[in-house]
Amino acid sequence: MTTDAALSWRSGGCHCAAVRFAVGLPDSILVHECNCSICAMTAFVHVIVPESRFRLDSGEGGLTSYSFNTHTARHLFCSKCGVKSFYRPRSNPDGWSVNLRCLDDTSGLRIDVQPFDGAHWEAHAEDLAELSREAS
Repeated sequence: MTTDAALSWRSGGCHCAAVRFAVGLPDSILVHECNCSICAMTAFVHVIVPESRFRLDSGEGGLTSYSFNTHTARHLFCSKCGVKSFYRPRSNPDGWSVNLRCLDDTSGLRIDVQPFDGAHWEAHAEDLAELSREAS
């Protein structure tokens, strides 16, 4: 169980710093390295969190959106530098996936990197479904 008191808010953003966000994370996190075409091409490492643990601090007007296939996922990119720091994932449409590589500082985090077979998404999507749910 993760309580709000056990979370620390970590800042992050895109390359040009036009888009800034914060995410509430416990000291130990599970992240997923996906092999689907878009994640592999953008080197995205997923930290999936509930809506309540994500905050967009600046740059909302500078985001551009891309979607494909089912159009459920909403990939958001900085319109200046092109970096995707976070997005609304198809597997967790009630939460956010933040790119671990876009956090300003990961020191002090214990990071467990797990592979995710997104190339065969339909067969494995359920493996991620609970990640945006609030802890009870």
